[in-house]
Amino acid sequence: MITDASVGVVGKLSALDRFLPVWIAAAMGAGLLAGRWIPGLGGLLNAVSVDGISLPIALGLLVMMYPVLAKVRYDRLGAVTTDRRLMWLSLTLNWLLGPALMFALAWLLLPDLPEYRTGLIIVGLARCIAMVIIWNDLACGDREVAAVLVALNSVFQVVMFGVLGWFYLVVLPGWLGLPQTGLSVSGWQIAKSVLIFLGVPLVAGYFSRRLGERTRGRVWYESRFLPRIGPVALYGLLFTIVVLFALQGKQITDRPLDVARIALPLLVYFGLMWAGSYALGKGIGLSYERTTTLAFTAAGNNFELAIAVAIATFGATSGQALAGVVGPLIEVPVLVALVYVSLAVRRRFTTSSATMSAEVSHERS
Repeated sequence: MITDASVGVVGKLSALDRFLPVWIAAAMGAGLLAGRWIPGLGGLLNAVSVDGISLPIALGLLVMMYPVLAKVRYDRLGAVTTDRRLMWLSLTLNWLLGPALMFALAWLLLPDLPEYRTGLIIVGLARCIAMVIIWNDLACGDREVAAVLVALNSVFQVVMFGVLGWFYLVVLPGWLGLPQTGLSVSGWQIAKSVLIFLGVPLVAGYFSRRLGERTRGRVWYESRFLPRIGPVALYGLLFTIVVLFALQGKQITDRPLDVARIALPLLVYFGLMWAGSYALGKGIGLSYERTTTLAFTAAGNNFELAIAVAIATFGATSGQALAGVVGPLIEVPVLVALVYVSLAVRRRFTTSSATMSAEVSHERS
């Protein structure tokens, strides 16, 4: 009994999952090299867009998110929404602590670089509604909780992004006697991001489960259909990373020192948000699955929206846009590493639970 529980979670993963950091590093490197050495690639990828949305990136994200959202058991969502502690804690972390922490780090670590500082503050305001789904799934978090929290973030993103942008770039700097920066962003621009990157795969995943279970049953759907489409999510992730870094490869490789300066507050931010959220979740007695979901939804950011807003307001070659691009350059490897940290925590938790059960059984016998 103890031996079975002690088997490492990572060791049970498929080769695709187990070597995910290798594939992601290769995808980042391939994207950077392609953007640097293939003439006109960035312009070609940028040209394939509709209403400011890159079609290759949109395609990659939709392919990435659909299999994960198809796994969600939507009949369980009602039970998730009854946990008010979880809902309020997530909202507090995402819309109060997260933006405030990024504001503080940007001013503390980039006081002499106003464009990069503004770009980082925009990143802090864009709460994650897309890629966090796959990080949570890889870390064996609670899929139903993730779906609810991401949906909650999407609603608040439409309502609060512009308001918080005005507060952190104009009002709060004015109160503190610091330079102010304007931010021009429409509610439709934010709503469009939510509808495309969350709405489309959510609807597709929901109807896949409803139709699959109705026609073939839940056993077939979960034992046959889901395993077939599961790897597609990681292929979509790798494709998205290649395209994203190909778009900005030259800009990143041309300014390595600037990238390093931008990376420092991002590293601190992701580490503090994840660890702090994890500690709070455990502190109020949440399970491993829900604590993990809370931590990843609080630490992740919507880099698609942040980059789009920075480019629309300040231009594609601006420092603000570069800061937005560096966001996923740091976020992707950091959150992949935190996936493995989470799995190690889960393995210890499982081992401890198995050991305790064995001791209780021995005492009873």
